[in-house]
Amino acid sequence: MHAALYSILPVLIVIATGWAIHRFGIIDDAGRAGIERLAYYVLFPCLIVLTLASADYGALPWQALGATLLLSVLTMTALCLALYPILKNRFRVDGPAFTSVFQGAARWNTFIALALSGSLFGKEGLTLVAVAIVAMVPILNLISVVVLAHHGGTTRPPARILLREIAKNPLIIACVVGLALSIAGLSIPGPIAASLDIFGRAGLAVALVAVGLGLDLSSLRRPGPAHLFGTGLRLIVMPAIGLVYASLFGLTGTALGTAVVALAVPTASNGYLLARQMGGDAKLMAEIITLQTMAAAITLPLWLALMALA
Repeated sequence: MHAALYSILPVLIVIATGWAIHRFGIIDDAGRAGIERLAYYVLFPCLIVLTLASADYGALPWQALGATLLLSVLTMTALCLALYPILKNRFRVDGPAFTSVFQGAARWNTFIALALSGSLFGKEGLTLVAVAIVAMVPILNLISVVVLAHHGGTTRPPARILLREIAKNPLIIACVVGLALSIAGLSIPGPIAASLDIFGRAGLAVALVAVGLGLDLSSLRRPGPAHLFGTGLRLIVMPAIGLVYASLFGLTGTALGTAVVALAVPTASNGYLLARQMGGDAKLMAEIITLQTMAAAITLPLWLALMALA
C-alpha cells in the first residue's frame, strides 16, 4: 500500500498544484482552456506517435488488453442502463442527471492514465495506454453521445457527424499515425523524434496541471445519490469488472497494471463540455469530476496495491 501511494503521490501533487494555481488566480479560466487544448491537440499526440511508432508489439499482449478494456466498457454501459429505472424511480435522478452519472462511470481521464502509467511502468506503460486509447476512446465517444441524445433532451446527431467527430479526435489520429509508421517499418528522423520526445514529456506535466485547474472544490455540495453512484461505479465497480476480464484473458505484469490504471482513474474532464453541449446536467458533471478526482487519491493506491497482490 505504501509503495502504491508513493508511486501515485507525484501525480497527485502536480494536480494539486494546478488547483492552487487556479485558486490563487495565476491562471484564469481562459488560460485553463488554452492549456487543455495544448495538451489535447499537440503535446499528447506527439507522445503517442513517438511511443507507438517505436514499440515492439510482438512482446506486448495488446489483444488481451484491448479485449479486457472494451468488454469492461460495454459491461459498465449495460450496468448503467439497467440501473437507470432504479435511479429514476427511487432516487429521482432525471434523464440529464443520468447522463452525467453514465459519463462519470464509463469514461476515463487519459491525461492521468498516461502520466501514471508512464511513471509506474515507463515506456511500455505508455505504449499500452495508447492501446487502451484505441480500444476505449472511439466506443466511449459513440456511446456517450447516444446516451446524451436519448436522455439529455437533445436531438440525436446524424451518424456521419458523429463518425466525423470521432475521426477528428487528436488522440485517435495520433494512434493511427504511430501504428502506421510502425507497420510500415519507418523510423522517425532523429531531430523530429527528439522534438516529439520533448513535447511528449512536457505533455505529462501540463495535462496534470490542467486537471488541477479544472477542479472546483467550492461546487461540491453534500453529495447526493447521483454523485455517489457516478463515483462508486467509476472508482470501485469499473476496476473490479476489469480485473474479472483481465483474469479471464490472463493479463499479468505491466499489462494488468495498465488495465487497472485505465479503469480506475477518474472520469474524463471533457465530459463537462459534452454535457453542456448536448443538454446533460453540466453542473452535476463538474461536481462528479471533482469528487472523483479527490476520491481517487484514496482508491487508486488501493487498487494498485491489490493488483500487486494479484
